[in-house]
Amino acid sequence: MKSLRFGLWYDFRNPLAWPRDSCDLYQQSIDQIARAEDLGWDDVWLSEHHFIDDGYLPSCLPVAAAIAARTRRIRIGTAVVQLPVHDPVRLAEDAAVVDVISRGRLDLGVGLGYRPQEYEGFEADWGSRVERFEEEIAILRALFAGHALAFSGKHHRLRCDGIRPLPAQRPLRILIGGISEAAVRRAARLADGVIVNGTHDAGAGIRVYREEFEKLGRNADECEVIYFEQWLVVARDPDARLREAAPHIGYQMARYGAWARGEDAAGPAGLGPDELRGLGVRFVRPDEAREYVRSVVERYAIDRWISWTVPPGLPAEWSDEHLELMATEVLPAFR
Repeated sequence: MKSLRFGLWYDFRNPLAWPRDSCDLYQQSIDQIARAEDLGWDDVWLSEHHFIDDGYLPSCLPVAAAIAARTRRIRIGTAVVQLPVHDPVRLAEDAAVVDVISRGRLDLGVGLGYRPQEYEGFEADWGSRVERFEEEIAILRALFAGHALAFSGKHHRLRCDGIRPLPAQRPLRILIGGISEAAVRRAARLADGVIVNGTHDAGAGIRVYREEFEKLGRNADECEVIYFEQWLVVARDPDARLREAAPHIGYQMARYGAWARGEDAAGPAGLGPDELRGLGVRFVRPDEAREYVRSVVERYAIDRWISWTVPPGLPAEWSDEHLELMATEVLPAFR
């Protein structure tokens, strides 16, 4: 079995039901990421949404820069930046600066997003998002390569002398996240890797991605699959820990469910531990975690594993036990 990279995923949420000082929340989360690097974790990932009342992280790259300044080895990924609501030249400059600060540790994950309300807030056109996304990938590629830009597309007409500084990486990797067949085919065609969600039909998406990658004649060694498992938490007493986390994970699921239905808000999910387990939430002992991760690797041949770190509304230190047990009793089995 090939080695597997493990990553932590943060969204910096601050739900109204469990309010905390935002300064403390950010500082304590970044402190925890620095400890995770010392423990041997490989990656940290940041997720973006906009105009959310619980403060869901709206700006990944400033946080990525803060993490880069506190760490030396751990890779920093975005999963994902909603590319069509951003100016691509401004995004390219910001990503290049983060890559320089981190000495070449940024993975720029991008996607379309799925909430029209976020597009409206940026005066971005929802209907043309796919076309603009593909143009913007081409713009990012050219700028990261150091080229002067004279781009004339259907949605963008840009001219500039290129960006400086250039990224430390040559090239800076671009990943695409998505769950639809169109998204994974787009990733095979345009990106350096795909981020797939294990709560959906991950097997079908990964199969389509690899088939498309091979059909395009791309180098199989560059075919990277990053697998997102919603919740895998390792604990000495999994049942007790799940009881503590249940209201917070239920809140998270209710919000995502509301967004998927095109709604902004959702009432309390009211899900108990057994119901959460039925929805794929895994709070387990280290030996069970090893067995489960191994089953996923054998089934999908993934390259990187990521999952949520802190249930929304709980302090970062609540997850310290998970970080430590994973680092000492799970990660070594996959190195």
